[in-house]
Amino acid sequence: MTRLLLILLCLFAWLPPPSSASLIGPPETWQRPGSERDLAQIRRSGELRVLVNQSRNSSGEVKGQSIGVEYHRLRAFAQYLNRNARDGRSVELKIIPKAKDQLLGALQRGEGDLVAPGELLNARRGQNVVATEPFRSNVPLVVVSRQGNRRYQNLEQLAGRSLLLPAGSAVGEALRGVNQKLAQRKLEPMAIEWVDSSLAVEDVLEMVQAGIFPRTAVEQPIAERWAKVMPRLRVDRHLVLSSEGGMSWFVRRDAPMLRASIDRFRKTYHAPDNQDADFQRVYRRLYRVHTPLGRQELRRLEKVRPVLQKHAEQSGFDWLLLAALAFKESTLNPAARGAGGATGLMQITPAAARSVGVGNVQALDSNVLAGTKYLAMIRRNYFSSAQINERERMAFTLAAYNLGPERVQGLRAEARRRGLNGNQWFFQVERVAMEQLGMGVVSYVGAVNKYYLAYDRERDWLEPRGRQAVSTR
Repeated sequence: MTRLLLILLCLFAWLPPPSSASLIGPPETWQRPGSERDLAQIRRSGELRVLVNQSRNSSGEVKGQSIGVEYHRLRAFAQYLNRNARDGRSVELKIIPKAKDQLLGALQRGEGDLVAPGELLNARRGQNVVATEPFRSNVPLVVVSRQGNRRYQNLEQLAGRSLLLPAGSAVGEALRGVNQKLAQRKLEPMAIEWVDSSLAVEDVLEMVQAGIFPRTAVEQPIAERWAKVMPRLRVDRHLVLSSEGGMSWFVRRDAPMLRASIDRFRKTYHAPDNQDADFQRVYRRLYRVHTPLGRQELRRLEKVRPVLQKHAEQSGFDWLLLAALAFKESTLNPAARGAGGATGLMQITPAAARSVGVGNVQALDSNVLAGTKYLAMIRRNYFSSAQINERERMAFTLAAYNLGPERVQGLRAEARRRGLNGNQWFFQVERVAMEQLGMGVVSYVGAVNKYYLAYDRERDWLEPRGRQAVSTR
């Protein structure tokens, strides 16, 4: 009898599982065992983990003032959940900022319960995520340029032109359809120039306003929002690349109750009339970048180029980074005078210069020497870790040049305490700086970074072999 039972057990072990329980691929490709977090598990944990687009357009606070489009909606949803809690347990939001193109992958891996991108976002086939009903449907993707630039009457006139786009932009996919129509008319396709990963959608719009980038394309509600605080932007509402997408949140497929709750909330939610009041107050006070590539600016750059190149080479910096910093500090004016005794092209203070062994900062060469040595000292003593990549190392060094290295180290420590990446300035540590200190240092680093990217984009004009072109441009 025992032998018979053993034979039967072996036979059952070889039988295929019922069709209702069969899986395509190994379990880890779609679900981690025990990682399900639908609404009941979220309520028990007391925490709703929200993955947000790290763009300042989508999320963020500046000294208690909200500037992200998802801010009010997320908090209203948390209040909705808490009002409808049967056991009286409240749910708190945990905001997790990530790059837009990483959001859905992080959701699928269980790093969050909900994605609130604040922009158009599409799930790829095979991803274990699903969109909620859209908060806004049929969102147009429109071309944005600068006031005074050439006006185009239709998309055909943009054939062969470029759009500068941040990583993850929905415009990339929409442009395929536009280019197919252009090809049918035997016209050149519109091209995409993907910008540096340190730039979010609002940074690209700022560079378009400054005249550094010729044009971009973006969701019309985002363009109109930023046009309120960037008055030189021109939103070309008639140049529509697509209007088929909807702005939604995303949850995992194994969280149907959470999705249903969001959809019920969506039917009752109304955005407050003044939801952008804080946003406009913050950004109307902010310094705006302007192009470092105008005729007068290039003439100034050519005059100081040799000394910048000399000291950059000695200290291991890209000379265009020093040029960008000098443009921000003094608009390339060696005779500039600033607050606190800061002076010259690099706006270095006498105390900072003495700390690196330079006594006189009045002459151009010694001013650049002092500024470059001070930058190098900051980089070497505080941000030399191999865990920091070169772009972020540059950003931390610039922040410390402006704010002081000890304060920047304090911001990094606070970022780590919150679960943010303490080795990433852009969108991570700068988030803490915005909340605690305001936009000053964030705008400072952002401006130098934008000027550097503007110079780097025109490097062939600006390097020594292009001197003749620079001087006559």
